[in-house]
Amino acid sequence: MPIRKADFKPAWWLRSPHLQTLWPVFLKKRHKLDLFEERLELDDGDFVDLCWSKKQSGRHVLVLHGLEGSIDSHYANSIMYQLELIGYIPVFMHFRGCSGELNRLPRAYHSGETGDLATVVEHIFERTGEYPYATISYSLGANVLLKWLGETGENNPLKKAIAVSVPFLLQDAAKRLEQGISKIYRDHLLSSLRKTYIEKFQLMRSPIQVDVNQLESFREYDDKVTAPLHGFDSVQDYYDRCSCRQFLKRIKVKTQIIHASDDPFVFVDTVPRDDELNENIDLLLSSHGGHVGFISAGSLTTTYSWCDRKIIEFLSGE
Repeated sequence: MPIRKADFKPAWWLRSPHLQTLWPVFLKKRHKLDLFEERLELDDGDFVDLCWSKKQSGRHVLVLHGLEGSIDSHYANSIMYQLELIGYIPVFMHFRGCSGELNRLPRAYHSGETGDLATVVEHIFERTGEYPYATISYSLGANVLLKWLGETGENNPLKKAIAVSVPFLLQDAAKRLEQGISKIYRDHLLSSLRKTYIEKFQLMRSPIQVDVNQLESFREYDDKVTAPLHGFDSVQDYYDRCSCRQFLKRIKVKTQIIHASDDPFVFVDTVPRDDELNENIDLLLSSHGGHVGFISAGSLTTTYSWCDRKIIEFLSGE
């Protein structure tokens, strides 16, 4: 299916990709969610934490966050609330170490870790008797989801999938975050990663010897930390094996990708070409929107998430 031009129109005061990216982080309305938490023990001795809606009826929808995200991320709070409103039972998955408690093992999570996602999907089936109807994912989580969809092909149990603000090529994302204003996102995310690393390895011995405070780019961090902690031969091996763009052609689940050409986390040509997609993928590409932004204006004084509306529309369609 060819890439479609999205009908997103940014609020007139939020046309900049950086305002689109940052405005919802600080100013988007947060909803009170009534959830219960579950700790899922993993076969390797580690755990992931889930947040379940207390709704008793409806189809389950799994939600995945981005790098260093959590249930408190603006997009997670928003979509969980919207899903409940229209009758779904949302379930939020924290990647290892992202729920506010350090995970037990030296390894953590990364952009290509699909094993934990598969385990959570099977757990939802075992607990409820049904596989999730759909999975909604953002940024790093979107890369994980699309990679898993491609890896599993016709054997994937989902009916629908949504991926928002996808990095597509991890090497490109690392380069893009070294340029211009995008360095502010790099600095914020690396600071969080370094802090978590230091806190964790004050409690256990690190299998690698590195001063993370000296790592000033994502490529350096992935080379010295992500790759060796997770069994990759090198940073390039990690980027090559885990970038989701190469898996898109194999996706058999009905999938919608929502992405902005001005996303400050990737380059314009990081977006896949038409011939890298297939008939199961609907890629909506907007001129504006930033990274997990897509904030439109209902009036001069009100805003809304165009992205949330598109997701609900996709889930509700045939």
